[in-house]
Amino acid sequence: MALIRISSPRSVPLQPLLPLFHRLNREHFGGVLVDGGQPLTAVRWSDGRMSRTAGFYRRGPGVGEGRGSEIVLSRPVLEPLPQTATESTLCHEMIHAWVDLVQRRRESHGPLFRARMAAINAAQSRFQVSIRHSYPVPPRPPRWLAVCPRCGRRTPCRRRTRNAACRACCIEHFHGRWDVSCVLSYVEAEG
Repeated sequence: MALIRISSPRSVPLQPLLPLFHRLNREHFGGVLVDGGQPLTAVRWSDGRMSRTAGFYRRGPGVGEGRGSEIVLSRPVLEPLPQTATESTLCHEMIHAWVDLVQRRRESHGPLFRARMAAINAAQSRFQVSIRHSYPVPPRPPRWLAVCPRCGRRTPCRRRTRNAACRACCIEHFHGRWDVSCVLSYVEAEG
């Protein structure tokens, strides 16, 4: 008797990024992001910890297997989404690489980026590249509660900030000026 294994959508392996990178490079960048058959930038999936953004492009010494730059796409964010989300995100990051490595300009979402994005969106209808995505990213619960020693107000926050003070108490008691008596203490939020 043979066992049939049914896999859930999450267990289906993600598409390898290099073939997709090469196709998008041919279709939308005229092949300029490749030299001698090798991408000018490293391209990889995240190790699973990147859960707040769909992807990023970065450069610097020691980045991208010695290439000096890399594109990283988020497994947790993109895995449950349709293939077009991966294409759109990879294309977005490839525009950053194109601006940096081919145009040799330092801009985030400036005029070169926006012009290339508009040209790609006009040239095809399979996916749309945008400045910001609206993929469903689950909200992170706060890690800390900031507690005011004066009024006792407890405010959820994700990180502790040294010498932060209760704004309401500073306004009410000290005419808006910071005072040490209003400096917040932090307690761990209950999960």
